[in-house]
Amino acid sequence: MSKAQAPCQGDTTAQNHAGQAADDTPKDPVIRVEEKDIPCPRRYSSILECLEDADVEVDYHCRDGFCGACRVTLCQGQVAYPQGEPLAFVGEGEILTCCSLPVTDITLELN
Repeated sequence: MSKAQAPCQGDTTAQNHAGQAADDTPKDPVIRVEEKDIPCPRRYSSILECLEDADVEVDYHCRDGFCGACRVTLCQGQVAYPQGEPLAFVGEGEILTCCSLPVTDITLELN
């Protein structure tokens, strides 16, 4: 998992904001970006896919974590890389949207 350090304001060590619904099913994590709150249902294979469906423009190229074109700043929350850590360089407080999924509610800053 990756978590942000200090590039954005807010709680950068957020734990599980995803919570659970009243019927004990896990609540979908929410992505906050460009003043929008976008639910990220478990059917998505990446944050990039979810953002595209919500008409949020994010740069990308390879969709596999090799090029780093989809790099954004993670201001709050935690993500996971289900296929393993990406090969592209990922700086402190950054994530690659093409190969990560939110573990908790997250806040992103597009670079």
